[in-house]
Parts: sequence; C-alpha cells; structure tokens
Amino acid sequence: MKKPFEIRWHGRGGLGAKTAALLLGEALTKTGKYIQAFPEYGPERRGAPVKSYNRVSDEPIRIHCGIKNPDVVVVLDPTLLGPKVVEGLPKGNKILINTNLTPEQVKEKYGLHDYEVHVVNATKISTEILGRNLPNTPMLGALIKVLPLLPFDEFLSAVEERLSHKFPKDIVEKNIEAIKRAYEEVM
Repeated sequence: MKKPFEIRWHGRGGLGAKTAALLLGEALTKTGKYIQAFPEYGPERRGAPVKSYNRVSDEPIRIHCGIKNPDVVVVLDPTLLGPKVVEGLPKGNKILINTNLTPEQVKEKYGLHDYEVHVVNATKISTEILGRNLPNTPMLGALIKVLPLLPFDEFLSAVEERLSHKFPKDIVEKNIEAIKRAYEEVM
C-alpha cells in the first residue's frame, strides 16, 4: 500500500460525502492502520460542491491538508464530473461514480478513457431503500467491493455499530441493505 493511500470524495452538501469519509475512516481504524477522514467545503449549504478525504497508512500520517493526488476518486453526484474531479488522479487509477451509465458510457461521455471507471446507481438504490437520494452508504458498499481495504463483513459490522449510536434500528438496517446492494451491483 502506498503510504499514505489517499481517497478523494466529491459530492454536494446533503448527499453525505463527509459522513461517508468519516464512516470509512472509522471502519478502517479496526484494521490497526493510521487513518485520516475529513471534509473540505465552503459555505455550508445544501447542494454546494464539497470534498472529503481519507488517508490510510501503516505508519503515522504527518500531513494535514487536502488531497491533491488521490489514489482513488469517488463521485457521489455525476453532475460534478469534469476536469476538476480527476485533477491529480494518476492515469490508470480508479474512479467510482454514482450514475445510471455503464463504465463504457461514462468513459465516452466524460473522456475518462485513461482511468479504471466503476459505476453504481447509488441514487436509485438509496431512493428505493431509504426513500430519498442519500447515496453515501451505497457508495461505501461499492467502494469496498472495488477497493477491498478490509473484509466486507468487518466493514459492515463497523458501519452498523457506528450508525447504531445515532439512528434507530430500522434506519440502520436500511443503510446496511443499501450497502449490500451496491456491493453486489457495482460494475
């Protein structure tokens, strides 16, 4: 693993990019690795572009800034796709996108031929299971499939434990269902 391994999340306020990075970070703490999980955003308003970040390392992480050259990019809102989203992402690296398009269609439409593109329709999954467009937890399930940072069962257990501190049992169960479905449907 590159030290540190870095993930950059792109979303809009209210879609859960910050929460997704924090949930992933917390789940990864169970691996014994050093973790950072933090957001970056301007005016706090629903719908505004936001970025969140994760760093994972076997050694202490000494830097504390945004990620310029991520190993992976996760996009919660496909309307954000453009040059800024892949800025600094080395060719051949992975990008995971919430969209109803296939990887081939995304590559063609957005000119992402130089990247390993993965897609999942997290909006559809979250709308059907959670009753609203909140793609963060489905995107986590897809990310763990595309980038096996820890065993899926351990990841699910960690997320379930964390969500249980904040939400009622039925909401936790629906989020776990959304994660599992995205894990199975990601391409």
